[in-house]
Amino acid sequence: MIGMRLNVATLIQIFPSLAHPIWFVPAFLIGACIGSFLNVVIYRVPLGLSVNEPKRSFCPKCKAAIPMSLNIPLLSWLWLRGKCSNCKAPISFRYFAVELLTALLFAAVWWFVRDSLHLGSILRLEMAVIFPLWLMIALFVSITFIDAEHMVIPLSFTTALSIAGLVAAALWPKLPDMAGWASGDPLIADGLKQSVIGWIIGFCGLWVVVRLGKMAFGKKKMEFSNPVEWRLIEPDNEEDPIWFEMNGERIGWWDIFYRKTDRLIVECSELRLDGEEVKAGVLTIRETGIELPDGRTIEIEKLKALDGKAARAVIPREAMGMGDVHLLGTIGAFFGWMGVFFSLFAASLLAILAAVLGRIGFGRPLPFGPFLILGSLIWMFGGWKLAQWYFEGLMIGR
Repeated sequence: MIGMRLNVATLIQIFPSLAHPIWFVPAFLIGACIGSFLNVVIYRVPLGLSVNEPKRSFCPKCKAAIPMSLNIPLLSWLWLRGKCSNCKAPISFRYFAVELLTALLFAAVWWFVRDSLHLGSILRLEMAVIFPLWLMIALFVSITFIDAEHMVIPLSFTTALSIAGLVAAALWPKLPDMAGWASGDPLIADGLKQSVIGWIIGFCGLWVVVRLGKMAFGKKKMEFSNPVEWRLIEPDNEEDPIWFEMNGERIGWWDIFYRKTDRLIVECSELRLDGEEVKAGVLTIRETGIELPDGRTIEIEKLKALDGKAARAVIPREAMGMGDVHLLGTIGAFFGWMGVFFSLFAASLLAILAAVLGRIGFGRPLPFGPFLILGSLIWMFGGWKLAQWYFEGLMIGR
């Protein structure tokens, strides 16, 4: 028997070149599988649940484990027509959307790397940048859906993204300077420098905006000429927050408490604790407990009911959360300082457009993280060319 030695040259002959469109298929399939796992992350992480235990996905309604044969990305949701095979409860379209969106973005990243590096049949070291970029996409998708639903951006996600941004800049130094403002062919040190500068500008710049916003919009006052009914409403399920309701207006717990120092102050003319009348006065509500006018403190978990009447309440609020600050820092780590400015500008325009067309209203909370992410993806997939064209036009005009 004649053995065959499989070397690099043989592999190149067997497999199509890296520029061949066939490679979009494995990129799409990998993205779909990652998207299936992201559904677990999006559901469990905001609830403080482990993404490893239980190991299998389960129906949010009946909690029945989903077998592997019915957990095939994209196909299973279509085959089951968006319903649980056990209890027939509807399964949100979001699960299918996350898998499809991740698959499409993974394929798009492959296209971006392939075209940017002019890949042919020769494997280049810079191609390894696709792995931190795929990680970026996975965490961007997770952040988008978590922030849209819970108005929070996990710090662990942005920390991982910052590290991935530095790795990407080291593998492909051109990435944080795609518009080409730096002269010459950048070295690894140049890429890392641009990445660090981008992170600093993104984080520190938005941090200043947040601090100014807290000074200008740090509290919301609800005042009435006569006392009105208010109460705390327990959630129907573990996915919903506690609600503070006053005169029919409801505000979720996570829209009130952003920092450990936040306090909700209610000036009560009547106060009932677990259905019994207690001393009225100034009630202080913290995220984890309450301070009654008579000096007693009670943990939130031990309350059965809390309500009364009040003519005034002071509610803490944020102009923008610190999660957005960390997120813009990570965008700078990947795409440099120009990517930061472009993403922030694009995100602001997109948020205003969404508020107007979606009739969200400027007085209601709007998650900003998804718009920052969308702005950064626009930059990555061609927005940098617009910036390059614009500034080169200004220089020619001079």
